Amino acid sequence: MAIVETRYGKVEGYNNNGIHGFRGIPFAAPPVGERRWLPPEPPAPWAGVRDAKDWGKQAWQAASPGEGPLKFVFNAANAEKRDEDCLQLNVWTPGLDDGKRPVLMWIHGGGFSGGTGGTPVYDGEIMSRRGDVVVVTINYRIGPLGFLNLNGVTGGRIPSTGNEGLLDQVEALKWIRDNIATFGGDPGNVTIMGESAGAMSVGALLALKPAKGLFHRAMPISGAASTANTLERAEAIGEGIVRQLGLSGNDVDKLLAFEPEALLQGAMGFRLPEGGMSFAPVIDGENLAELPLDAVRQGAADGIPILVGTQRDEWRLFVCRGALAANLDEARLVTEVSKVVEDAQGVIDGYRRILGDRGHPTDVVSILAAIETGRKMRIPSIELAEAMAARGQPAYQYVFTHESPWDGGYLMASHAIFIGFLFGTHNYSDESAEFFGRGEAADTLSGHLQDAVINLARNGNPRTEALSDWVAYDTDTRSTAVFGHPAEVVSAPFDEERVLWADHPVGLPFGPDRQ
Repeated sequence: MAIVETRYGKVEGYNNNGIHGFRGIPFAAPPVGERRWLPPEPPAPWAGVRDAKDWGKQAWQAASPGEGPLKFVFNAANAEKRDEDCLQLNVWTPGLDDGKRPVLMWIHGGGFSGGTGGTPVYDGEIMSRRGDVVVVTINYRIGPLGFLNLNGVTGGRIPSTGNEGLLDQVEALKWIRDNIATFGGDPGNVTIMGESAGAMSVGALLALKPAKGLFHRAMPISGAASTANTLERAEAIGEGIVRQLGLSGNDVDKLLAFEPEALLQGAMGFRLPEGGMSFAPVIDGENLAELPLDAVRQGAADGIPILVGTQRDEWRLFVCRGALAANLDEARLVTEVSKVVEDAQGVIDGYRRILGDRGHPTDVVSILAAIETGRKMRIPSIELAEAMAARGQPAYQYVFTHESPWDGGYLMASHAIFIGFLFGTHNYSDESAEFFGRGEAADTLSGHLQDAVINLARNGNPRTEALSDWVAYDTDTRSTAVFGHPAEVVSAPFDEERVLWADHPVGLPFGPDRQ
């Protein structure tokens, strides 16, 4: 068994075919009791050897029934694993030596309200072995325990800004800085990567003052740097949730003592009338001074090579399942699109033409899914790449086109399809293969993707032998790696959507509806 001494104590992991794995290592003190809603602090040292062979706890979140295409990702059905004492991470490494290997830190998605870094689909063993790299996955506080501003409603008696979940991510980066060398990693070469809310976290960390200098490359997947709540909005959410719980800003002791399940149920039942995400990074003026994309435009990410991109059909995962799809007709489509863009009919007509020319479905559900894919995912990704290019900084763009076989394939290249190929876990179980796919072509695609990410971490650019002509994004060539069958480099793929949106400015992709 592998034993490593961290700054806080010894941990004992396991070895599987030459890769050392460590799970459930605390990187911060338990954020419980009076520490609830406070910035994280380093963990207390422990005596003896701490067992680090099993997946640890997960942040408190709604228990999932374990249904749907992503039932294998979240592990939220395991209610016994939910704990406020969740600030733990997992490490995979090829050697416990002074190898100074590139370090890749994964930030899980889940809409800032769900997910965990401790789940088999995020197992870093395959990537660690393929690239001779150190892989780290982390937990962070989510939902009302990680992204709730109570400073306003309590008059500062609970000083949470709503960025405590981001500060947890920073604390994990500090742990990597201080400890990863003993796991064979290089604290001077850290890549942060994440998907969905994890990608939006990566985008926020590019601009977050406490994160500066703690990472050196960045990879936001299906989410960029355009998601944040204003301080005014965050305070309104905090006030509304406190009222929803039947309390006032004076009930500090009751808030600190509220059972997490009851707190979660009350908070998740509140939403501002204008819609938008309740839980997200907050432009608090202290940790985050402005929208992360604007900070990048001012140089916040200079010197940090970025790989950013989306799946071709992101929003089919959300639109094609549920009540909205069942009740959507042409009139309702116009109503829904009008909430987010001024010329709804023009956008609908444009997408119907684009999808039809491509031979893709043009029913109302497919149109809505395509519009939301562009508005929420693809255009913010392009805007981040363009912001970097405008400063002469390297950003590499990708589009993932491999289609999920789930339930007959109607999800196409949907949100989250990237994950299993990144980690090489697409075929780790029948459930994962049902969503990601399996076989020689899938394995080859996973290898191409892993090689690109590993090269980004090692060299600062993702070029591979198969993608040798991939260059940094600019507005002339719009060089883009298309991860499909085959993987190839294309100039300005799917550019019709970008041109269409150029005439329809995109606001915050997860912000309030257009008034």
